[in-house]
Amino acid sequence: MGYSTYSFGDVTTTFSHPSVGSYATGGADGLGSISTTMATDRTTHDTSADGQVMVSKIKGRSGTIAIAVQQTSSLNDWLLTLYKYLETAPASEYALTSVIQRAPSMGDLITATGVSFQKLPDKPYGAQGQQVTWNLMAADIQQDNI
Repeated sequence: MGYSTYSFGDVTTTFSHPSVGSYATGGADGLGSISTTMATDRTTHDTSADGQVMVSKIKGRSGTIAIAVQQTSSLNDWLLTLYKYLETAPASEYALTSVIQRAPSMGDLITATGVSFQKLPDKPYGAQGQQVTWNLMAADIQQDNI
């Protein structure tokens, strides 16, 4: 009988911006989860009145990345530093962030470029510490096997 294993501790994520530097995390540093979602449909089908179908191939690879982190973590602090820098940086620097995710046990390599912040995360306060979710938008997301 076969089996497979998964470990979030094996997943590494590196955030980079040429003016702010890089931050690498390996399933630690307060990272709760990271999720990549493709936004662009890769095809459309247009059906005419007589039933003829025209298939369109769309090359877009834009999408979003949702990063849930503990609100007191060093990763949250770094993302906030990057966000604050980009608020006053020249427009030419706004989408220079990249995010690289590696999940060796799954054979995944995800490279996102042209990354920018959608907004600041919501700020929860309660009896217990919370996670906050940073939503990033990416102009190009490439998914490869490693």
